[in-house]
Amino acid sequence: MSSPSKSLESAWAKGGPSWLDVSVEYGEDQLASIEGYENAVREQLAPKPKRLAHSLSVGLTAERLAAIYGVEPYLARVAGILHDWEKVLPARESIARASGLGIELGVELALVEPLLHGMIAARELPERFPELPDDVWQAIDRHTLGNAHMSPLDMVVFVADGIEPLRRPADAIKRKLVGKASLSDLYWECFSDGVSYVIETRRYLYPGTLSIYNDIVLERAQERGDK
Repeated sequence: MSSPSKSLESAWAKGGPSWLDVSVEYGEDQLASIEGYENAVREQLAPKPKRLAHSLSVGLTAERLAAIYGVEPYLARVAGILHDWEKVLPARESIARASGLGIELGVELALVEPLLHGMIAARELPERFPELPDDVWQAIDRHTLGNAHMSPLDMVVFVADGIEPLRRPADAIKRKLVGKASLSDLYWECFSDGVSYVIETRRYLYPGTLSIYNDIVLERAQERGDK
């Protein structure tokens, strides 16, 4: 079995997967900044090499999706790199940290611990990286739970997290939609599939997820002119 770093190199060899066939160019300052964020996340996620490879791959995927859908690639790349920063936290510490930050979801935080890492990072990392705009932190905050009113950057990071090339092959169906479906349709596919996965695996479904799901359904129906 190949190492996570080898898998990352393989997935992004020759410019990346064919379904993300778009080039992105940066200036020297942006390239230096991206390298700095990648080095920081390499240090942070060193105990979890698979999570590190995933984070770097999400950054690259978000960058390409952003270019395809008219979103700022640099901000998408950085948000993708940093989105799982707090995944190194043990569950107990994650819950304690979230509680200390005043994160409230209307249920015991232990029930939704897997959703907390983005919310924690979005509240703690601005102090470490004050040069980044609020748009980046909102995208990181929303990448697990989603929202009925996502910004384009929010949707790019959410989708990239779900379909980056190191993810399971079952995501190939959604990958085929890249550049063909609208960004909102692609987000909807990823969000609704995530809800289905939780139900199929008989896991706890956060009640707020159902509210978001229903809000999106109603909004999409209104856009179509349905009664």
